[in-house]
Amino acid sequence: MKLKSLSIACFGLMAITAVAYAADAKKPDAAAMPLPPGWTAEEMQRCIAAATPGKPHERLKQDVGTWTGKGTFWMAPGLPPVTSELTSVYTPVLDGRYVKCEMSGDMPGMGPFVGEALFGFDNVSQKYVASMIDNHSTGIMQGEGDLTQDGKTINWEYVVNCPREQKPVNIRQVETNTSATEKTLEMFGTDPKSGKEFKMMSIEFTKKS
Repeated sequence: MKLKSLSIACFGLMAITAVAYAADAKKPDAAAMPLPPGWTAEEMQRCIAAATPGKPHERLKQDVGTWTGKGTFWMAPGLPPVTSELTSVYTPVLDGRYVKCEMSGDMPGMGPFVGEALFGFDNVSQKYVASMIDNHSTGIMQGEGDLTQDGKTINWEYVVNCPREQKPVNIRQVETNTSATEKTLEMFGTDPKSGKEFKMMSIEFTKKS
């Protein structure tokens, strides 16, 4: 089947492209590469383009470093917030195609918090993408985001399984880099009783020099 062979070949080509960049080799050239049966040069070029980091990935690299944060959290509308300090360490992986974030802190009433996230930009969907896990859950939170025209804010839409409602729920997050050393994270969810959106989290981050 052509679709299956195309997908396998695409993944193989993307792996070759990654190795070439890692070795600081010449950028793959679709015109110079032998085409698999049934392929066109345009299809080959699409696979090369999908595997090549670009300007959107440079935006992700702005976060590389160690950030300290002061967080405020609301369990439900009308409840008094709880506060906590946390640390996030961002490192580039796979030659800048992704940025990994390792988070740690302490959640009042829940104990130590440890989480990991992987952020990227999908050249095919033209969306920022993310996956998050932590020690307060057993699910994986998946998200997609769009960058505002000024390049400062990524508006994220996440989906996660809610243990309270026993079903997938949507979570909105606004991530804004207010300067080279300051950023804010705001997360919003839907109150199951009223059906209205409320702010769940607000974190003010400062980047260490």
